[in-house]
Amino acid sequence: MAHTVASRPVPEGETWARSALSRLADVPGVHRAGLALAEGGGRRLLFTASDRDDGQRVTWCEIDAYDHVPLTHTVRTGEAVLGSLDDLAVGYPAFIDHQAPQTMALAFLPIVAAGHVQGGYALFFDAPQPFDQEQLAELEDLGTQLGADLRRVQRTTTHASRSLDAEPVPDGARAATYSVAPDPRAVAHARHFAHTTLASWDIDEGTVSNAVLCLSELVTNALLHTDAGCEVRVLLDQGVMTATVRDSGSTVVVDPSSVTKDPLAAHGRGLQLVDAFSTRWGSQLDAAGMSVWFTLEPANLHAGRAHVPVDR
Repeated sequence: MAHTVASRPVPEGETWARSALSRLADVPGVHRAGLALAEGGGRRLLFTASDRDDGQRVTWCEIDAYDHVPLTHTVRTGEAVLGSLDDLAVGYPAFIDHQAPQTMALAFLPIVAAGHVQGGYALFFDAPQPFDQEQLAELEDLGTQLGADLRRVQRTTTHASRSLDAEPVPDGARAATYSVAPDPRAVAHARHFAHTTLASWDIDEGTVSNAVLCLSELVTNALLHTDAGCEVRVLLDQGVMTATVRDSGSTVVVDPSSVTKDPLAAHGRGLQLVDAFSTRWGSQLDAAGMSVWFTLEPANLHAGRAHVPVDR
């Protein structure tokens, strides 16, 4: 995995990460452990590992959430990836080629809190593992425990700001934010902001329409779930448009995998529209609120039409 130094510290990361890495190191046969937290609208992960802790400070680095490695797959999908090096070499040959000689088996499990995948953890074993149902259940439970610990730390951490306007902007990218008043009539203003901004960035009209439609649905949901309004952010980075809606009061976790299970559920149709018209989407829960995001990939930007997601 290609890593770069994180552009900002992880407020809740130091205390939680050191405790989590210690727990992971206690798993029998583990010689290295890693942790990843989702951020940046789901497009990147913040990663640290047991060999990155010098006893003074936990060092985090950024990983592209769509790198073809097992940990990013686990965080994107919530699916466990585990097996021997031979097992995983079939799907991840380049990643396996870079493993240390003492590594005999690997396990990647999601870190789950409030029904939401917050990140993932990685275990590097120095002996073959059975990975039977009993061991899998133990590893899944460990992911749930780590998630619960993370939520407790998040809820007691004071953040200087969790405004979308304070989020870092990648070099060469364009970003704009807008505060939406706690009034259903403000949805129209959010649509106008998105349309005007994206059009000024020379994005084709079809894609602008898709983005405005999806954003309108997410803003509507945010206003329904909180009395505090919300923020909207649009970002254009290397031809990929990411839109994020953040509220400070909702505790409703949006699970992309659930939108087709009950199409008649309240507001379900709106989320199905987001699912159909965006390349991928998801939500991120932290101590200060909920962020729901979606992206339109280059294919959308060129074609200006709806795109059914294949891999989120």
